[in-house]
Amino acid sequence: MAVALLIILFIVLACLRVPIAISLGASSVIALWMIDFSIETVVQKMFSAIDSTTLMAIPGFILAGLIMAHGGISKYLIEALKVWIGHTKGGLAVVTVLACTVFSAISGSSPATAAAIGSIMIPAMVTAGYQKNYAMGLVATAGTLGILIPPSITLILYGMVTEQSTKKLFTAGIIPGLLLSLLLVITVTIVAYRKGYGGLPKVPLAERWKPTLMASWGLLFPVFILGSIYTGIVTPTEASFLSVAYALLVSLLVYRELTWSSFRKIMTESVNTTAMIFLIIASATIFGMFLTTEQIPHHFAEWIGEAGFHKWTFLILVCLLYFFLGMFLEATSILLITVPIFLPILTLLDINLIHFAIILVINMELAMITPPVGLNIFVISGIAKERVESVIKGVYLFYFVMLVCLALIIIFPEISLFLVK
Repeated sequence: MAVALLIILFIVLACLRVPIAISLGASSVIALWMIDFSIETVVQKMFSAIDSTTLMAIPGFILAGLIMAHGGISKYLIEALKVWIGHTKGGLAVVTVLACTVFSAISGSSPATAAAIGSIMIPAMVTAGYQKNYAMGLVATAGTLGILIPPSITLILYGMVTEQSTKKLFTAGIIPGLLLSLLLVITVTIVAYRKGYGGLPKVPLAERWKPTLMASWGLLFPVFILGSIYTGIVTPTEASFLSVAYALLVSLLVYRELTWSSFRKIMTESVNTTAMIFLIIASATIFGMFLTTEQIPHHFAEWIGEAGFHKWTFLILVCLLYFFLGMFLEATSILLITVPIFLPILTLLDINLIHFAIILVINMELAMITPPVGLNIFVISGIAKERVESVIKGVYLFYFVMLVCLALIIIFPEISLFLVK
């Protein structure tokens, strides 16, 4: 009875456009109340869920990414890529993918990556003769690399839920992230040759070094931050605030493009995004309490075992479920709702938790560009001042590319586990 009430309440509240965090939290509290659960325990559990050193990395990386987007780092990074490969066939599209790849290694956020790169590259691609739908779809898709290439906020959350090493999860995301980036580069190059998309005028070699030198601060950032994590000098949480300091110093002292008004906007957006994520975490914790109390994960695992599912069948079903959930929920909610249920099954079927993390994240990337709630679609729609339907039309081709990448990761676990071993 309580389970049915929780599901019905959650669906009704979500359909009424109540924020997911509140919908999930309110329905879970009511369900717990029905089974005589102490409300004081609920409050304590919500607080303890976000009282975590690991989670403090989230606001750090969010703030650093926003400072870089507004402080000139993304702009100079794109300018450097343009002078080296912008003149090649489909060069601007390749620049877009590579810029998203590098910025993903800085921000840890898909919407931040899409916004930072899209605001510069979409107008540039349209001016160069690219179809606007195509340009918007490319940025929306390449922007999803922000949650796959480390430092990834989604992988930090996964590590918290499954008690896996954040360092190992970051390491596992490197090769799959580069693989997806490579597949996108190959795709845009083929499209450029088929549709005749050219590039910019070729810049003389002597004129390429100045923009490259200017961009070096941004290019060194992933080396500095990720290198400090992998060498054990700092933890991911400490690295997140090192990245804030680095971004501030470069934006204020080197590029000098960070103004007081833009800094206020950055802080407001950072607080809003962090608050949203932390509220979802707290609400999902209550949901997890209810699941544990009712032994739903245990019963679900028993049913999977009795049904005799092979792990490949289970992974395909999970991907289909994530595709459906991605149409209505954002990535953080999906992760925090489903992973506690799947954990016993992953153990039962001997599925590596690090490998499953990458499968999950790529599914979450797909959710970012899946209508009607794909977050990156709305981000690009706002930047380009176009209807959401126009962005969706441009995403279709790249959706297929991401499905190919997902299939490769599922079939060949070594792609995500090679560097972890």
